Amino acid sequence: MLNTREDVLSLTKRLVQMDSIVNTPGERAIAHSLYELISTFDYFTKNPDQVMLEQTVNDDQERYNVLCFVRGTKKKSNRTVILFGHMDTVGVDDFNQLKELAFSPNQLMEAFGDQELPSPAQEHLASGEWLFGRGALDMKSGLASHIYLLHYYSMHPDQLEGNLVFVSECDEEDGSIGILSSLKTLKRWKEEQEFEYVASINADFVSPLYEGDENRYIYKGTVGKLLPSFFITGHESHVGAAFEGLDPNFLAAELTRQIQYNPALSNEALGEMTIPPVSLKQTDLKPSYTVQTALSAYVYYNFFIHSWSPKDVLKKLKKHAEIAFGNALELYEQRYRLFCEISGHPYRELPWKTRVMTYEEMEDELIKLHGDEFTDHMNKFHQELVDNHDLDTRMYAARIVEEAWKWMDDKSPAMILFYSSLYSPRIELSGKTEDERVLLSALDEAVEKIQPHYKHPIVTKNFFPYISDMSFLAMSDDLAGIEAVENNNPSWGKKHFVDYQDIRDLNVPVINIGPYGMDAHAKLERLEIKYSLEIVPNLTNEVILNVLNRSKE
Repeated sequence: MLNTREDVLSLTKRLVQMDSIVNTPGERAIAHSLYELISTFDYFTKNPDQVMLEQTVNDDQERYNVLCFVRGTKKKSNRTVILFGHMDTVGVDDFNQLKELAFSPNQLMEAFGDQELPSPAQEHLASGEWLFGRGALDMKSGLASHIYLLHYYSMHPDQLEGNLVFVSECDEEDGSIGILSSLKTLKRWKEEQEFEYVASINADFVSPLYEGDENRYIYKGTVGKLLPSFFITGHESHVGAAFEGLDPNFLAAELTRQIQYNPALSNEALGEMTIPPVSLKQTDLKPSYTVQTALSAYVYYNFFIHSWSPKDVLKKLKKHAEIAFGNALELYEQRYRLFCEISGHPYRELPWKTRVMTYEEMEDELIKLHGDEFTDHMNKFHQELVDNHDLDTRMYAARIVEEAWKWMDDKSPAMILFYSSLYSPRIELSGKTEDERVLLSALDEAVEKIQPHYKHPIVTKNFFPYISDMSFLAMSDDLAGIEAVENNNPSWGKKHFVDYQDIRDLNVPVINIGPYGMDAHAKLERLEIKYSLEIVPNLTNEVILNVLNRSKE
């Protein structure tokens, strides 16, 4: 095994000390620092054209990725492995009074020593075998592992039968603009350098899946992530005449009851199940207080997938929304009848029916009704919203649906289903191609070789369970699945756009071998040193060698 511990530990601390919170100037600063560091490697001083600081595209901020490659000389081969990982972190507000120490692991751990930490963090701190600090786990130690291997093979290209590409990208914690920007360069290198991309390895963090879980996981492929959203309209009324209207918040509440935590919306594939949907926002769209019920409400849900396509998800959620709408009307009627009985008010039949449609269906109807007049108006409205930089993509999409709804002739209560954010594609690595079979075999051999050097089980699973940039190296969806995203995201092509063809053109099998720890994105974020800084780089190294040193089977 390579003796990696001290070098990777030093690199990790160096990276953690660089404040690189997403959407702050720190992202730009760490990219420049990393570029300068890699440029000092002897290999790159002799080959400066093989390392680059690349500005992101379609970005309203000035941010950069760092990309480089090492050509192996052991044997001429075009086979190429991509090592990639993000350099941004989440914020540090959760550190409270220790905020200034969040990026200083040694000082932070010293300060923690004066506090009573919850178990097992207290035991981990006392052991000296864990490193705390913002980004230590997610994922600067993983990035440090990749940099170590990049440096090693830059000094020993004679041990490399093929090529190594390194990508350090920004913006993983928000919109993945970093990795999406890098795809153009990776495609260009594929042609110019004649690279044959056969595998890619991410180094994002892994954690226990349940209390008492001692496994250290490696993931083949990744979960997909969607943000299905609903614009919900009701029928307004004065609160003093509540039963003359239908509150969209009432419909939204029933919709969330139907969808949230519902195992029927968990997606099973290859024996693994996704977490069911969870609401990430639920609000009405009233701009201020009035005694009138809201005109509309807005709700969106995190939705993970393993094998379903975005088109499948729309079909399933439309059915569940229809159930929720029907349940809400039934409950409303029961309560209205009871109120009429006890109050003596006359009962009237409800005028509303279940009404659910996708954004694509609504837009098609409006184009048929109003033609170019509607299209021209919406194009102008898009431009007005694009210039409003205070709107994120999710609220931007909601405002587009809200504006389009004004053109509907029939304004009876409805739920409009759409996507309002980035689709991170699912990747299923099942051995269907030669490259996948070689990578899976290489991984199995690496685990078998390294496992005796570590006491806890190293276990492979089929889907990385968190959102990550892994999603943008390969594509399992067909064209219809991607078109469902494009046609049902109101901000598509204006505020939000992803060239999924770039991903399809690369289509590199991807796995994740990352540091192990706990409490990522929290104040007690920490990594286990032994696994993260010794086992991870050696596992990654074995996979690299196993993949490059063989022909396709």
